[in-house]
Amino acid sequence: MDSEKIFNALNQIKLSIDQHKDEIEKLDQEIGDGDHIFNIQRGIKESLDLKDELSGQAPDEVLKKIGIKIMTTVGGSSGALFATLLMGMSKKYNDELSDQKNIAVMFTEGVEAMKKRGKSDLGEKTMLDVLIPVSNELQKSSDQEDIKRIAEKIKAAAKKGMLSTKNLIATKGRASFLGERAKGHIDPGARSSQLAIDAICNTIINT
Repeated sequence: MDSEKIFNALNQIKLSIDQHKDEIEKLDQEIGDGDHIFNIQRGIKESLDLKDELSGQAPDEVLKKIGIKIMTTVGGSSGALFATLLMGMSKKYNDELSDQKNIAVMFTEGVEAMKKRGKSDLGEKTMLDVLIPVSNELQKSSDQEDIKRIAEKIKAAAKKGMLSTKNLIATKGRASFLGERAKGHIDPGARSSQLAIDAICNTIINT
């Protein structure tokens, strides 16, 4: 893991989010505030703008500084939550561990930090319905050697989590005001999170 790999992953995420912009915007207009896609795209742009400045720095510093940048420039709950994820991840980097184990430990820490900040958990129709299953799969697979197989499992966990939000009643955010009417709609944060996970996993699978 190094700064180049982190920014390469961000580039892949940008391509996927941009490609699905209209879909995510429509999902958010149905049950959210309508600004989720704007905030996500701005967060990615602000992050990629740091590439030259952070080139060659240690992964924990890169993630922490990207997190701080997102926290201070991106509005909405998604900005604060993704910043929390990245800053939480930065706290657990250990250069003595393999990338595989590092990512499992770091991602778990970041997701736990998100849960605390958002006072949310699995089954509440949020991005955590994708990120928690991915975190669990990463932990289960951290000792396996077939990286591409792990990526396939993570993709499947993310997709299953995203689809699960369709029939959930939201308890957080604007969607929570809709009650039963939020059923039948996929959570936009879950979809954008799944697309981001997918983009990273596809890069691993296709190399």
